[in-house]
Order: sequence, then structure tokens, then C-alpha cells
Amino acid sequence: MNHFAIEKAIRRLPGVSVLVVGDLMLDEYLWGRAERVSPEAPVPVVDVARQELRLGGAGNVINNLVALGCRVGIVSVLGNDADGAVVKQLLADKGLELSGVFTVSGRVTTRKTRVVATGQQMIRVDRESRAAIEDALKDRLAESYEQLLSAGVQAVILSDYGKGTLTSPLLRRLIDLARQAGVPVLVDPKGFDFKKYSGASIITPNRKEASLATGRVLENAEDILDLGESMRRELALDALLITRSEEGMTLFLEDGSRHLRANAREVYDVSGAGDTVIAVLGAALGAGLDFTSAAELANLAAGVAVGKIGTSTVSCEEILFEAGGQSLEMDRKIKGRDSLQTILQELQDQGRKVVFTNGCFDLLHVGHIKYLQAARQLGDLLVLGLNTDASIRRLKGQKRPLIDQTERSHILAALSCVDFVTVFDEDTPLELIRTLRPDILVKGGDYDLDGVVGRELVESYGGRVELIQFVDGRSTTNIINKILTSYSK
Repeated sequence: MNHFAIEKAIRRLPGVSVLVVGDLMLDEYLWGRAERVSPEAPVPVVDVARQELRLGGAGNVINNLVALGCRVGIVSVLGNDADGAVVKQLLADKGLELSGVFTVSGRVTTRKTRVVATGQQMIRVDRESRAAIEDALKDRLAESYEQLLSAGVQAVILSDYGKGTLTSPLLRRLIDLARQAGVPVLVDPKGFDFKKYSGASIITPNRKEASLATGRVLENAEDILDLGESMRRELALDALLITRSEEGMTLFLEDGSRHLRANAREVYDVSGAGDTVIAVLGAALGAGLDFTSAAELANLAAGVAVGKIGTSTVSCEEILFEAGGQSLEMDRKIKGRDSLQTILQELQDQGRKVVFTNGCFDLLHVGHIKYLQAARQLGDLLVLGLNTDASIRRLKGQKRPLIDQTERSHILAALSCVDFVTVFDEDTPLELIRTLRPDILVKGGDYDLDGVVGRELVESYGGRVELIQFVDGRSTTNIINKILTSYSK
């Protein structure tokens, strides 16, 4: 898909109704520093600075769906313990309905504790029960599932972590009910026997899981192609998606296979990436996309997910931003105000410094270029607020601008030093600055600090203002006067 098709597809995801069934868990992260070795054993000592509790397992799938703007139903089991209560509260905090989440006395809610120091996971400690749920509880889960399924669900995701919720008989029942309702059913599989997932619309094993389930060693691409084609047929699947870590993912359909390359980026953590893949895949299929288009979106989302530490969510805007790296730069750089606000907030959360400047930029010249290049060097990305044609006419008279805002936007977006362009119609950029909250506000050296619009606002939340000198003698007005002089003779 080109960038336009990707953006159109992504805009269909919010509002899709997805039902998630599977193993809910609690992910605990202990963040700290490791600067010394224990005197008791040759292991690092981690000084814990903070603790974070997140939804894990099927909960991470739910997290990702909520981040995409989907409506989410849940069917699952928790222990009647403190960790189970925390999981329920985390779900309730997202405004999710919990009638399909059952608590069982004596059952241990899975908690995975990860110790992370200096950006690296040092160790993981698991506390859990893998006992299969009792038959009476299976019936209650199936009844709740059927009720939710009949309420207009557009896709079902079965998130199997092998913790006892999705037993083989229950899986068979859930898959059959979804098929009868004409709803795509996706499975994130576990274990050595994938026959229990027969008849699903699509399953999404990684390479190791596919190898374990078949007992086959996957040494090269040919081995994966042979296994994938046979597995899809034997399990009567509409599609099969094998994720291959840094090698991307391969989609198998009745009419052949397609390999999707991984997006080139630094990988920090692959934990939870599979949850992101199946969440985006499920939302996309629920929105009516075909398997190939849905897999392309899921592949883009995976590229974002592995660039984060820990089980993390991926938003529609992040997928769009990732897609932009594979499209024409000017297509992805021009953004509306609300869309850009979301993108910048996510980038700032990752520690990136946003530089903002604004202007008319009518008849682009070398003074503009040098100014924008200097501004870009002050931070990690440069956002340019561009006056609309109407606002320029109010500021400079009815004969301006010489170049309309659409052309000016595309010319500026073509510059490598400009990361985003957004237009504003107000006489000043104050409201735009208030929305985007840049870290650094830049204006030309012909201003003094007291005269910079937005200075007090930016400094109020810890940002700063920088002034950059213009190239002497270079201005749009001078160029216009030179043209008039030259051609009036």
C-alpha cells in the first residue's frame, strides 16, 4: 500500500468492535541502575528507582486495541487475589466492561516481574498457575462470549498464553461460534499442538512457536515457506502469519505467500510485539481490510513496538509516522493540527526535543533555508507553522501571497531540515503553540525576546526561545522589487 492507502486504512480502525478472550496477566517493571556487582554472587545489583504495573498477556492485546481507538469486549479468568484485583482495576480505568471477567478462589493471577536497568532487561521472574479451568467455568465463559459476540462484534482475538484459560474444548467452541456468526477469529497460539486452532481465520505464531508445534527445524526461508503452506492447509486456515523477528513476517494465503520485510530500526525489546501484531491485525480485519493489507499495517506496528522497552502500545499516529519513512517525505510531513499534536506528544514522551517556528515563507530563498537549517539543529525535529493565504492577506495585503498555501506546504515539506508542516489561519501562532507545546520556539534575529509571540507560554512549561539571525539582504520583498525593476524597463 502507498502512504495514502495506509492512512485511509488506519482511519478505519477507531470504533471497530473486537472481542478478546485469553489469559490476562499483570506485568511488573522494576526500573533502576546497575552500577556494581553483588559481593554474594557474580551478579549485578540493581538499585530500583521506580515500579510500574501494566496489563500483560491478553491485557496487552487489549491495551493495544484501546490505543487504536477500538471498542473492546473481554472474556477471561483471574485469581481472586491481590494481583487479580489490580488487573481488574487497570481494565476498569480504561472504561472497559468486565462482566465477562470471572474471578476464581485459589487461582493465582499471573504476574511477570521484569527488572530493567540502563535500558536493558536483566531478569524476569514469573509467578503463575497453568492449571486448566474447570468445566463449569468453561460453560460460563462460553455463555458470556456468545452474548458479546451477538452484540455486533467485528473480530475475535483468542490470546493463548498457555495459562489454562483457553482449553482445547473451549477453543473449538469459540472458533465454531465465531465462524457461524461470520466474524473473523484470530489466534495467537502456544504449545506443541496447533490442531486445537483448526478452522480459525488466521493464527500468528512466531518462528520458534511454529517450529515447536511441528517438530521441524527452520534453518532458512525455504523451510519456512514449506512449513507455512502445509500448516495453513492442514489446519484449514484462511491465512497464516509467521512472524520472524528482524526478518519481518510471512503471510500465507490460499493463492500463495508474501514476505513483509522488517522495518529497519534499532530493536530495544521484542516483548509484547506479538500482542501488537495480532491487535492491529484483528482491528484491521474487523474494519473490512483484506489479509494482505491488514498484515502490512501489523508489520508497521511491530516496527514501532520493538523500538520501545517493555510491553507497549502502538497508536494509529505512530503507525502513520512509521509508514511515512517508506513514503514520499512531503506526503507524510504535512499534518493537521490535531493529528500533529498526537504525534509530537508521543515523540516527546520518547525524549525527543521539538523545535517550532512559523512564518509565511512566500517565495522561498536562501535566507529561509539557512534559517530553517539552523533551527533544526537546535533539537531532534523541526515543526513549521505556515500562515494560510487568508492570514497572509490580512498581514501583508491583498497582493500576497504569490504562492498559495498548498504549494508552499509541499515546497517546505520537501526540505530535509523540516520534519512537519502545519498551516494556521490565526494572525499569530499562539493557539498553535498552545496546542503543540514545542520544547524550543525559534524566531528570526529581527525580533527581541519580549516581542516573540508565545514566549511566556513556552517558558511556563520549561521550554525556551531562541533567536536566529537572517541572511542579510535576503527577503521576499527584495526579490519582488528586483523582479519589478528588471521587467519594468
